[in-house]
Amino acid sequence: MNTKTRYKVLLVDDDARLRDLLTRYLMEQGFSIKTMDDAGAMDRALHREHFDLIVLDLMLPGEDGLAICRRLRADENQIPIVMLTAKGDEVDRIIGLEMGADDYLPKPFEPRELLTRLRAVLRRSQAAPAANIQRFGRLEVDKDAREVRVDGMHRPLTSYQYELILAMAERAGRVLSREALFDIVKGESIEAFDRSIDVHISRIRSAIEDNPKRPRRVLTVRGAGYVFARAQD
Repeated sequence: MNTKTRYKVLLVDDDARLRDLLTRYLMEQGFSIKTMDDAGAMDRALHREHFDLIVLDLMLPGEDGLAICRRLRADENQIPIVMLTAKGDEVDRIIGLEMGADDYLPKPFEPRELLTRLRAVLRRSQAAPAANIQRFGRLEVDKDAREVRVDGMHRPLTSYQYELILAMAERAGRVLSREALFDIVKGESIEAFDRSIDVHISRIRSAIEDNPKRPRRVLTVRGAGYVFARAQD
């Protein structure tokens, strides 16, 4: 990624030492950083200026990271969010993804690992669109607008979820394992215990399916993975 672009990152964390450390490191890597220590300060910053990504701590005074993430997504604010979790707790991670976070990183972590996550999320969200719309009956995957529509109505997804449904739509009718999907979208291998793909699939179904409990577009193939149905509706 060309950091000369000066991507603007809003870091929201009440740990002053961590804010200072990450600010110095990320600025050295070519990012522009603003730091805030709670939800109110974050809201004021978002009102004043545009940011390309939010790094959001889960444990904040007052409104916590999960509540903030849920609120932003409810307002259809699709700015990419990387969530920081204090202990890497599996439940916190899953809830964070369900609330609409694009990625997560458990504390403690190396700044270089955060940099890798930020670049991956920004690469997905800032990718140049291709002039193409894929149609599956009432559902459209618009690569120009980087959005998904059902009956012409925009269905909000995070950048990661968009990339996930695009990967499946481009391989419609083909069964893709969790490992294959993770590799396609993130360019990394998945660890055996990582079930984050399942969380994102659940979010996608909630957005595009008439009845998420009885999906017709994104189907589960037991013991194998997922398949995007070719069927028109």
